Amino acid sequence: MSVLVRDFGAAVRRFREASGWSQEQLAEYAGLNRSYVGEIERGSAIASIVTLDKLARAFNVPVERLLSHSADSANLAARSHSALIDPVPAR
Repeated sequence: MSVLVRDFGAAVRRFREASGWSQEQLAEYAGLNRSYVGEIERGSAIASIVTLDKLARAFNVPVERLLSHSADSANLAARSHSALIDPVPAR
C-alpha cells in the first residue's frame, strides 16, 4: 500500500485510541464493519470518501483534520528519509 494509505490508517488509529475506543466501538459509531476498521488502520484497505466522512463524523472532527494528520505523518517520514540520504546539509 502507499504511504498515504498507511499514514491515514495510523491517523485513524491515533484518533480512535485518543478517544479510548475499541475498533468495535469505532465501527459502531461510524456505521462500519469492525474488520474493515482494522484493515484501514493497518493500511491494507483504501477508505472511500464516504468512509472518510463516516470516520470524521464518528470522531466529531472535520474531514480535513483526519487528512491533515495523515499528511503530517507523510511529511515527517519524507523529512526523515531525506535526512538519512543526506544527513549533513550543504552550506
